[in-house]
Amino acid sequence: MWGIVPAAGRGSRIQPLAFSKELLPVGARLRDGAERPCAVSEYLVERMLRGGATRICFVISPGKSDIVEYYGAGYGHVPIAYVVQPQASGLCDAIFRALPLVAPDEPVIVGLPDTVWFPEDALTALPEDALSFLLFPVDHPERFDAVVLDGDDRVREIQVKRADATSNWIWGAFKMPGRVLGDLHALWQARLCTDEYIGTLVNAYLAQGGRAFGVRAGRSYVDVGTLDGYRSALALLAESGPDGRPERLSLGGPAAHDASRFSPGPSMRGDLRP
Repeated sequence: MWGIVPAAGRGSRIQPLAFSKELLPVGARLRDGAERPCAVSEYLVERMLRGGATRICFVISPGKSDIVEYYGAGYGHVPIAYVVQPQASGLCDAIFRALPLVAPDEPVIVGLPDTVWFPEDALTALPEDALSFLLFPVDHPERFDAVVLDGDDRVREIQVKRADATSNWIWGAFKMPGRVLGDLHALWQARLCTDEYIGTLVNAYLAQGGRAFGVRAGRSYVDVGTLDGYRSALALLAESGPDGRPERLSLGGPAAHDASRFSPGPSMRGDLRP
């Protein structure tokens, strides 16, 4: 199973930073009895591994070589591949850059690398044979992509950052078979690649008879892409205690990831600037 991590965005909401926003230190983890800073994207990677991913693909922009330096060839014993999105052209374009790696019968998980959410194993609740969204309750659905379900938990509509959102359940990650990813890509091309957000594309997919399901297995969700979100993520992790810190699923061997290999610039060691 592939885990696709779209990490090509500019992160303008939390700039200036001297590194990619996906490497923003959020919380800490224990390693050999000592605490080390944890990059925000590690929370997603850990959750993908808990959800069954056996390979990870980062979609990066040409200027984000620090992500390659940080993660290297693998995370624990799980290999990592990288594909390049030449320019920031939206989430749909980023996800489809990984399509050549995915077999039609292979499940795919997609998540956002600047988020922190619980429970850590929520992805295991998603089926592998259909397009399904992991949903979280929020107080301000208008800031996200709200998902409207029918009585059978089938997705009726995704409301993309709408002020009049009628559901307080938003998607935080999704899973599908590779063949569905291919179908979405074909539809995206037929629509002249105009869809920037996955929500508008899925709405068109549903209108053509496609199916998608929502699974309300999420408990808490924070977007770390702003300073307020960064502070909220720290508070959420503090409330979660030791269980809120990512734990290595498999360490050791030449592919073992060690965050100490990455030497951050001066501004990573200091406070975030507004």
